[in-house]
Amino acid sequence: MRRLNLSGLVLLCALLSQPVPATLAQQGRSVATAPAAASANASASFTAEREAANRITAEQMKEYLYFIASDEMAGRDTPSPGLNATAKFIADKLARLKFKPMGDKGSYFQRIALNRTEIDRDKTRAELAGQTFKVGDDFVPTSSNSGEAVGQLVYVGHGWVIKSKNVNAYEGLDVKDKFMVVAGSGTSIPSGVAMRELKAGDWENPVSYAQRHGAKGIIFVPRNYERAWRYAARSVARTSYQVERLQLGAGQGDDEDSGDKPSTGKLLMIMPSTEMLDALFAGEQLDGAQLLQAALAGQPGKGFALSTNKRLRLSVQIKLTPASTQNVVAVLEGRDSKLRKEYVAFGAHYDHVGANGGGCRPVNGDSICNGADDDGSGTTALLTMAEAFARGPRPKRSILFVWHAGEEKGLWGSEYFTNYPTVPLKQIVAQLNIDMIGRSKKDGDTNPKNRLLTGPEEIYVIGSRMMSTGLADLNEQINHSYLNLKYNFHYDEPGDPERLFYRSDHFNYARKGIPIIFFFDGVHEDYHQPSDSPDKIDYQKMERVARTIFILGSELANAPGRPVIDKQIPASQLEQ
Repeated sequence: MRRLNLSGLVLLCALLSQPVPATLAQQGRSVATAPAAASANASASFTAEREAANRITAEQMKEYLYFIASDEMAGRDTPSPGLNATAKFIADKLARLKFKPMGDKGSYFQRIALNRTEIDRDKTRAELAGQTFKVGDDFVPTSSNSGEAVGQLVYVGHGWVIKSKNVNAYEGLDVKDKFMVVAGSGTSIPSGVAMRELKAGDWENPVSYAQRHGAKGIIFVPRNYERAWRYAARSVARTSYQVERLQLGAGQGDDEDSGDKPSTGKLLMIMPSTEMLDALFAGEQLDGAQLLQAALAGQPGKGFALSTNKRLRLSVQIKLTPASTQNVVAVLEGRDSKLRKEYVAFGAHYDHVGANGGGCRPVNGDSICNGADDDGSGTTALLTMAEAFARGPRPKRSILFVWHAGEEKGLWGSEYFTNYPTVPLKQIVAQLNIDMIGRSKKDGDTNPKNRLLTGPEEIYVIGSRMMSTGLADLNEQINHSYLNLKYNFHYDEPGDPERLFYRSDHFNYARKGIPIIFFFDGVHEDYHQPSDSPDKIDYQKMERVARTIFILGSELANAPGRPVIDKQIPASQLEQ
């Protein structure tokens, strides 16, 4: 599971804020109207599902996890040889199970092109009115574009144009040869407008507008400013990676509802420190602190041109080297001629934070973060579920398995898959995400770091009621009639300070209107530490949780209808 702060250079992989539709067209009856499917313990189908679930064993999970979380995988950083070896291990298993490859070119691998970036700190700088600003201390580049530019500044509020809504942030403003200052990430649409309301040719985001109207660059002040800046400033000194197609403005997807956005071209884009922001807006009608507050509140106000005697000189020099990683994607086709066109999706991330610094801090000479629980446990659970499904009985709907890469970098793999899906997103009826299900709190444990760790018979269930009451009801009915785990809904409380709903791969599916459930054991003392090792896993708990999720997925795959979406996630909550 990713940390609370942003991963990678801030905004490089900024998520496209897309409200979840309140309703979607449904086929057949909703699972909410068919609770008997979950409670008919004596039915032949449910008996067969239980027999299949019994093939998911603690012994098999242990064997797989000791390989996936071994030192030889070197912490499975994205990208890394260890991650590639893990992907091949998964793909080899899927091939033997005769799953249909759903990656690129008939393979199990959905390739993700990366840019390896290194900032030339000596040649990257900014100047304003005789004051020099240093990269890392005063500003951070938010794209991989290099170049030099000089220009005046213009504040453009949220920076959007939406013709059908009479929204135009640039009324009376000229951005040609200027630097635009945007209150926001450039990806979050203005309040009161839903993404589904945007029609092709009707709108422009700040990047598109800047390109078409000849701006020199963009200065972003995101709503999540404080935590974004903390991580971004630390990232400058390190080599980092970006997903080429997910860079701000590089494209929002190839699915039926959207076309590619324009590329960022040669626009220079940065995020300023509060000190630099104060200098930029000194003596203006809106000062730096007021702009930050406006961005945080999502109320940027009307734009204006800054003083003509202010000219920003910006030089950004970044070295790019091509690299790549991959999601692992496979499908078990359903037996029903009609319903096989729909999918129940199972997901886990198979990456972790690597070794020797970066995301992994050495402890007592151990420099490898093996990630046994995070998320070796989910990776292993999916493998054993795939084996159980492959031996039958085959459900009516198809089963989609996606092992996501780059979750620890900022949900890269799931964002990439949901923007560039290899199956139609509208045909995914639900997504079940497994991210850390292998640790249990022991009796008498008083370590405060384990305060919220669940017990051997307990698991957190997150987001089940965010979108679909029927999906949540079915999940609870199945659990009560099967192994009766203790479901803990703590992280569904409004205002959860940990923001767990937003920190794993299910979030990107929810953004696209797919109802989700996230299964999670809780943060513990070994989270993102070299001590997250396979010898500390409660394999019996993993078995029980994985079997329960398997039964839920089987019931969803055999239900006459798909879960009805009867709730809408507020657009304001979809911006990270």
